[in-house]
Amino acid sequence: MIPIARPFARIAERLRGVGLRPTRQRLSLGRILFAKGDRHVTAEMLHDEAQADGVRVSLATVYNTLNQFTAAGLLREVAVDTGRSYFDTNTSRHHHFYDHRGRELTDIPAEGLRVQGLPRPPEGLAIDRIDVVVRLKKA
Repeated sequence: MIPIARPFARIAERLRGVGLRPTRQRLSLGRILFAKGDRHVTAEMLHDEAQADGVRVSLATVYNTLNQFTAAGLLREVAVDTGRSYFDTNTSRHHHFYDHRGRELTDIPAEGLRVQGLPRPPEGLAIDRIDVVVRLKKA
């Protein structure tokens, strides 16, 4: 096994914990992504941050890595419009405000919103989770 440099040790352990091999790209992107706490990023935002940090990685690799992290449970994907998704480092139950003009996503605590009157799911299926995105406009 290749020794992992100290700044990457925490993310390497996190990746291994969900069954992902800690490749150079995953380590670099994971460090950038998770170093700032809970946040929402698009693939383009993360790509720009990686470039600014001197990480040479293609936008396609960033998309692939974000999708792998999401499938492994490290991120939540929040689709705000057709073809526009944010990736949320906070995977706990919560909802979002979305300001489409400023393209900003803000957390709403799960207890800050109650969803009632849900229809009964089809036979043999159960509701897994509910994702609410409240879209904002200028008042």
